[in-house]
Amino acid sequence: MKLLIIRHADPDYANDSLTQKGFYEAELLSERLLKTGVDYVYCSTMGRAVRTAEPFLKKRGISAEYCDWLREFDYRIHLSDEMPNHLIWDMLPEYWTNIPQMYEADKWYDLPIMKTGNIKDKYLWVCSEFDKMLEKHGYKRNGKIYDAVSPNRDTIALFCHFGLETVLLSHLINVPPMVISHNFAALPSSVTTLYSEERRQGKVSFRCVGFGDLSHLYEANEEPSFSARFCETFDCDERHD
Repeated sequence: MKLLIIRHADPDYANDSLTQKGFYEAELLSERLLKTGVDYVYCSTMGRAVRTAEPFLKKRGISAEYCDWLREFDYRIHLSDEMPNHLIWDMLPEYWTNIPQMYEADKWYDLPIMKTGNIKDKYLWVCSEFDKMLEKHGYKRNGKIYDAVSPNRDTIALFCHFGLETVLLSHLINVPPMVISHNFAALPSSVTTLYSEERRQGKVSFRCVGFGDLSHLYEANEEPSFSARFCETFDCDERHD
């Protein structure tokens, strides 16, 4: 099995849609996916993901299954009185890296700050729904890997969001999502590719062969969006917070 985790194109967050650039990115992405070959499509119910998937679905002549669990993982936590409404994937490095439990896959969500947003239940719900989808396609979670109940070479595309993508990846490779979300950036319309690996019959793990790929933009000489990144140096007008 091949999984394609696709972040929506350049966002118009105010209208939960895409910018003019984003619609162009979605068109370029659709041509790439037509060449890649996709058997099944799952899509977030949020507008910016729906708009990103539309060109490909129309050209391919197939429909998507729209899922609430693929919506952005935008639940908030109370870090302090100065930071009362914070996303878990947008904390300052000098804060979260000083908490050892943040690096432990089965303990990070039990931190008191995570309880302020009921993050554990929300995270485990997304992971459970993700596993139900994988089981539907032949791979059943068993501990930290999967049983290949019906091994196959199908390609599944998931149109979603950066924060949500880090949750899915954290579950597949058994690491806390902050390690991914604070050290990697999947830019708009990017494609992350994972393959199942069945090195022993019936036992499967998933391996990433490409994170945040934007080759469809580069081929068209289209500059990637800055969205999801922060300033390269402090003394500039790029995004700081």
